[in-house]
Amino acid sequence: MPGEQAARRPSLPSPPPPPLLVLLLLLSRAAALNPGELFPYGESWGDQLLQEGDDESSAAVKLEIPLRFYDVQFNNLYVGTNGIISTQDFPRETQYVDDDFPTDFPAIAPFLADIDTSRGRGRILYRQDTSPAVLGLATRYVRTGFPSSAASFTPTHAFLATWEQVGAYEEVKRGVPPSEELNTFQVVLASDESDSYALFLYPANGLQFFGTRPKESYNVQLQLPARVGFCRGEADDLKREGLYFSLTSTEQSVKNLYQLSNLGIPGVWAFHISSRSPLDNIRPAAVGDLSTFHSSASLEHSFSHAAALESDYTEDNLDYYDENEEEVEYPPSEPEEALNGHSRIDVSFHSQTDPDPLGGGLSPPDSDLSSPLPHPAPSNWPPYPKTESATLDPLTKKGASQGEVGAPDLKDRVEPLDQTDNRSPSPLEVDGDSLVPPREGPPLYPGNRSIQPYPDGGAVPSKPHVPAAHPEGEAKVVLPDYPVPGHTSPPSQGRYTVGTGDDISSSTEVFTYNSANKETCEHNHGQCSRHAFCTDYATGFCCHCQSGFYGNGKHCLPEGAPHRVNGKVSGQLHVGHTPVHFADVDLHAYIVGNDGRAYTAISHIPQPAAQALLPLTPIGGLFGWLFALEKPDSENGFSLTGATFIHDTEVTFYPGEERVRITQTAEGLDAENYLSIKTHIQGQVPYIPANFTAHVAPYKEIYHYSESAVTSTSSRDYSLTFGAINQTGSYRVHQNLTYQVCKLTPRHRATPSTQQLTVDRVFALYSEGEGVLRFAVTNQIGPVEADSDPAPVNPCHDGSHACDTAARCHPGTGVDYTCECAPGYQGDGRSCVDVNECATGFHRCGPNSVCINLPGSHRCECRSGYEFADDQHTCVLIAPPPNPCEDGSHTCAPAGQARCVHHGGRTFSCTCLPGYAGNGHQCSDSISGLKPCEHQQRYAQAQHAYPGSRLHIPQCDEQGNFLPLQCHGSTGFCWCVDPNGHEVPGTQTPPGSTPPHCGPPPEPTQRPRTVCERWRENLLEHYGGTPRDDQYVPQCDDLGHFTPLQCHGKSDFCWCVDKDGREVQGTRSQPGITPACIPTVAPPTVRPTPRPDVTPPSVGTFLLYAQGQQIGHLPLNGTRLQKDAAKTLLSLHGSIVVGIDYDCRERMVYWTDVAGRTISRASLEPGAEPETIINSGLISPEGLAIDHFRRTMYWTDSGLDKIERAKLDGSERKVLFHTDLVNPRAIAVDPIRGNLYWTDWNREAPKIETSSLDGEDRRILVNKDIGLPNGLTFDPFSKLLCWADAGTKKLECTLPDGTGRRVIQNNLNYPFSIVSYADHFYHTDWRRDGVISVNKDSGQFIDEYLPEQRSHLYGITAVYPYCPTGRK
Repeated sequence: MPGEQAARRPSLPSPPPPPLLVLLLLLSRAAALNPGELFPYGESWGDQLLQEGDDESSAAVKLEIPLRFYDVQFNNLYVGTNGIISTQDFPRETQYVDDDFPTDFPAIAPFLADIDTSRGRGRILYRQDTSPAVLGLATRYVRTGFPSSAASFTPTHAFLATWEQVGAYEEVKRGVPPSEELNTFQVVLASDESDSYALFLYPANGLQFFGTRPKESYNVQLQLPARVGFCRGEADDLKREGLYFSLTSTEQSVKNLYQLSNLGIPGVWAFHISSRSPLDNIRPAAVGDLSTFHSSASLEHSFSHAAALESDYTEDNLDYYDENEEEVEYPPSEPEEALNGHSRIDVSFHSQTDPDPLGGGLSPPDSDLSSPLPHPAPSNWPPYPKTESATLDPLTKKGASQGEVGAPDLKDRVEPLDQTDNRSPSPLEVDGDSLVPPREGPPLYPGNRSIQPYPDGGAVPSKPHVPAAHPEGEAKVVLPDYPVPGHTSPPSQGRYTVGTGDDISSSTEVFTYNSANKETCEHNHGQCSRHAFCTDYATGFCCHCQSGFYGNGKHCLPEGAPHRVNGKVSGQLHVGHTPVHFADVDLHAYIVGNDGRAYTAISHIPQPAAQALLPLTPIGGLFGWLFALEKPDSENGFSLTGATFIHDTEVTFYPGEERVRITQTAEGLDAENYLSIKTHIQGQVPYIPANFTAHVAPYKEIYHYSESAVTSTSSRDYSLTFGAINQTGSYRVHQNLTYQVCKLTPRHRATPSTQQLTVDRVFALYSEGEGVLRFAVTNQIGPVEADSDPAPVNPCHDGSHACDTAARCHPGTGVDYTCECAPGYQGDGRSCVDVNECATGFHRCGPNSVCINLPGSHRCECRSGYEFADDQHTCVLIAPPPNPCEDGSHTCAPAGQARCVHHGGRTFSCTCLPGYAGNGHQCSDSISGLKPCEHQQRYAQAQHAYPGSRLHIPQCDEQGNFLPLQCHGSTGFCWCVDPNGHEVPGTQTPPGSTPPHCGPPPEPTQRPRTVCERWRENLLEHYGGTPRDDQYVPQCDDLGHFTPLQCHGKSDFCWCVDKDGREVQGTRSQPGITPACIPTVAPPTVRPTPRPDVTPPSVGTFLLYAQGQQIGHLPLNGTRLQKDAAKTLLSLHGSIVVGIDYDCRERMVYWTDVAGRTISRASLEPGAEPETIINSGLISPEGLAIDHFRRTMYWTDSGLDKIERAKLDGSERKVLFHTDLVNPRAIAVDPIRGNLYWTDWNREAPKIETSSLDGEDRRILVNKDIGLPNGLTFDPFSKLLCWADAGTKKLECTLPDGTGRRVIQNNLNYPFSIVSYADHFYHTDWRRDGVISVNKDSGQFIDEYLPEQRSHLYGITAVYPYCPTGRK
């Protein structure tokens, strides 16, 4: 029984042994943790049982005393199925279970993976505990791990969670039993009034699986290692953003969890997780030297937990009992004091730094441990049974918003099992206010993983012409309409029109779209937002946002939802006296609308300029004013301006009087409702040395409002610090913002002539390593305040509410409030999820259009070949350009003599047909005496010189006559012809089948007997030729297959069988009842080949990538990704495309499909359709490589563990290798030198092999220091073979003979496939779900492209405008 073994151990003698001896015992004598030595658990101990399932969460556990985690106190805890505890309810598992640390919410993760307890596979138990037995054991563990700082630690409360014999999520397959690999682990949180500690316990053999497969991995065998550690999540204090501590990163590090320790007992890990004396990060124990393993660093040398966990320890090389150990040297420092955390975060936002080295070895403890070895358990623990009935069950699943760290307002309680589970929908994934990109990858906008860099397109709008004021109701000029790049106004369906007498419940009015000739809503409603209604007035019309939205009517955003900004920044600056110029660098901003937080990130500004711009918070302060949290009777900026305005700021620095001007031009909302903005900075700024940090104190600004303009003048102080150096400065800010308003009606909600912007927190940071300048501000807009004692503020007005980030906060009386999900979301307000309008049908997309779901909204796109009509709603057919070859305007010779070739537009060329000579415009007969077959053959050969030709080339004999058998070279169809070349009806055969016999009838042949036929003949022989009525004889059909229904002789006892004759369980019938059996051998069918959504790609080099059911097209400009020109090249519904390659000679793309178990191809010419070339003998075809010289393709099959080759039409198929393969994946070919390369990610012995193209001279090329070699590419120009390893996280290259190995990049995320082009690598990544480019020479991450549709990307290849030749 758990706990009984520990209970039987004798107590340690008293007095305690000398501390030095105790530590020696810990280091050399500690045995692995047995399962019975876990903390006691079970219903008899008061544990609650988590509901079975794949993604369950407990109800909120109300703690008896608050738990301190990092620097925040929490009153509630939640336990989740997936090996994780949090202080708030969990989002859907798809939003965190397959992602790396950090999570977007507070997390304590002893084993974060995709765990499933359905169908009785294990159980999860949890409870609070104040028993002396549990608290005493926790005390001894903690004091052992922290002998100095925790010498007097005495916990008053503990929280325990135990995952017992739980399994990994698996797809349920008929006839396949679930895996027997089950895990057991435990977490204990012990706390007193000032400190909290966490204990992770992994008993010996308690971890039998070390990671789980993503649910989207389909047939591709990928496994993500479990994540172990702590995440702080989003925080109220901006300077403590994004802290986390990660203990594992590879499968080996997970394996070592039960073999190592940081306090001397293998399988036990201790961490200091919070203290009233602030910690830089989670602090692990540092006593046990991670136990005594010879392969780790000696005690005299420094080590880190992460590095030690990466080592490959096995049961064979673990030495717990070293009888010959005589001496241990102790350095003078205390190890725990030298440890600053595995992932230490300096100052503020998560800047990744190398872990500080651990202090070497151990120093004598400075406290007397009453019971220094915590391994034995108290003897008074009661035994508890192995199986007990569950009496409690967690129910409701309500929590604070995903980003909130404050204690959620939780009223849930544990209810009896007979009540139903009424969980609210999980919140939408929003990365909160993190401004930090992931640890691996280029600097990106980190606030939301779905954000893509701003496409540099769309003209800057002309400055608004603001006419002179006229009396209400009059307008003598037409105000110009702003162009909105990439944004199309939706139709008026659902929009309504009201007269001037109607009661308008809008949030604001907007622009004047009228002139002296009255314009009305009937003809101009398209100028309003789709979330607005239009109102006619005496001299024109205005737009008003609907209830639940705010803006100026032309642009409306949902109230309460988070907002995003994309843009470009350019500048001409003098930093001191040094000129610095930059152009079109990326700006991204993320705004939490319901609490006024605004985060801005600007990348790639040159270092001197970025450092000097640190105090210049007005750059990001604009977004704070635009989306500030509104106090009663106040309006933020966007309510007035909408998404088109010009913001001019002039800043004068003191004492040097340097001046700089910032102009920010808003250009509207893009297709995803992101605000587009361009920023220009010009002037002089004071020089700030490197490594100085800037601090701007909270401030208040008064804004003055007049018609179409807002102004503000204020002063700000700032300080610059570096070590002990502290400098101060100040600057004066003049702001002027102009926009357009609708003058035809009094404002529904009058804006005061002055408002006060209160900026509670200001933060600025420049990370030179990332090249990113960041600003963060928290803003409230309200009336001008007099200096007085502050009255109680409703949480809706100061942002302290617990509403979801996608919810509106409605103030009540006093400090009461309610939460309501923003339009486009659903939930209870504290947890909101996106409404998929496309799936539910609540969209307004018309015929020939496609609905694309967006967070909180959706958009419509026309299908290929269609474009929006003038109403920007109806999709109409794109008129084809004039074709001179079709309309007869060309000047070629007559059709019987020449061929007209269209080149696009009005261009064409002329070519004489075979048998004629000339320039194409004039052709004369030059060939005579040819037989019909020869004449047709030459004509067809001439046609094949042009792209897209599919004409059959007749085959002629030596006398020029038609051969009786004709086969199409591209499609594979064959047929018989008569002497005139005419097809003989009924003789055509499809590709891959036996060609028809043309000529005299063949001699009859006997097909091989099948298993069914052989079995039948053997039984009949055994029965003496005539079976009795009760004897079984297999029934076979005409083709020799087992018939689905089999019966015992002439009896009524029947059953169903599969295609191999095996009985299908549960189908055996009783007499008089015949079971309904379904054929398991599919009849021959013709696979439908729907016309793909394909348009010919542009000339030049581009990338093709596989993404589930589609192949994407990503152009390159040189080596830069042209992300704004990316598109779907080929839609293949029902497929899962994995491997992909390109034949440069025939411009054909080839791919493997693990869902259809096929290999197919398609031409890149207009109108081409997919063609399946291999559709049998495949299980899981993955890697694919094309040899354009020899017209051959090679592929790997991880289901059959084979490597095969065939001609490009699927003929001459041959197995090259079928032995010594476990998980073959990537494959590459060097056609110049005639070599083949492939990877095998066999977890026990991964390797990269090579052979000749004929399968000769097979040998291992690389098998050292590799883990999960997913991607492989051969560069014909540099002669380098390179691979991307998802296990070691490295991109490496070697010469074809295995020499000259070098690391290009050692910090990849989770690469799948890779291709080389010019001086760059491009690889698909499963963590980012995108394409990432890496410079070959520097190893730097250059850029990434994240497709709009987020799902895993598989294979990738480069398409050249020519065939690369390489060099020998």
